[in-house]
Amino acid sequence: MDVGARLRMVRDRYGLSQRELAKRAGVTNGTISLIEQNRVSPSISSLKKVLEGLPMTLADFFTFDAEPQTPKVFYQADELPNLGNDQIRFLLVGTAHDHRDIAILREHYEPGADTGPDMLIHEGQEGGVVISGQIEVTVNGESRVLGPGDAYYFDSRLPHRFRNMGEGICEVVSASSPPTF
Repeated sequence: MDVGARLRMVRDRYGLSQRELAKRAGVTNGTISLIEQNRVSPSISSLKKVLEGLPMTLADFFTFDAEPQTPKVFYQADELPNLGNDQIRFLLVGTAHDHRDIAILREHYEPGADTGPDMLIHEGQEGGVVISGQIEVTVNGESRVLGPGDAYYFDSRLPHRFRNMGEGICEVVSASSPPTF
């Protein structure tokens, strides 16, 4: 997906200049410009910060122009939109529901991938189970490397970050409520 073109489209639909979005998001005007020109690929945490200026969640950003759909119960693997990038794939379940109370993600972290240098902070709670590989989870300054079968659960208002320190892909299934992602 072309993140720069999508950001430009969403910003235009909201009727905001680059300068106004930058001011609302607490970033520089140059940051918005570089993202829209695809000269930089923002980390998940950086893109999340920019979208707070709209306000819009990552899920809303990546499904913004999706056609209204009839709620459905079952989803094929190829129907899950990727809210992440090539290094970290966040595959969202339940996009056909307008009022999701939880966000369920199938997460894939490539070796060395992380959610960015800025710690994530948002409303709600989140938890997950590692399916394969290893992931370092840092919450409020405490870090732990988790492997298959290990799990986490925490208040999302605490600063947190995820990094794949292993040599293979790490897969996690997670949920958060409310679905601020």
